[in-house]
Amino acid sequence: MGEIVNLRMARKQKVRSAKEVEAEANRLKFGRSKAEKRLLLAETNRAEKHIDGHKRED
Repeated sequence: MGEIVNLRMARKQKVRSAKEVEAEANRLKFGRSKAEKRLLLAETNRAEKHIDGHKRED
């Protein structure tokens, strides 16, 4: 026979793990210092300018 599982506990554990995944994503998204945010913004702007510089005119 299989293992006995308490469905209420399993459901609660599933919700907890989903919340933990969301919390980790938020830590990565919002948990950066001001310097890191500025660096990312500068890199993004530099990449956009580089791509725009290589576009051909119609």
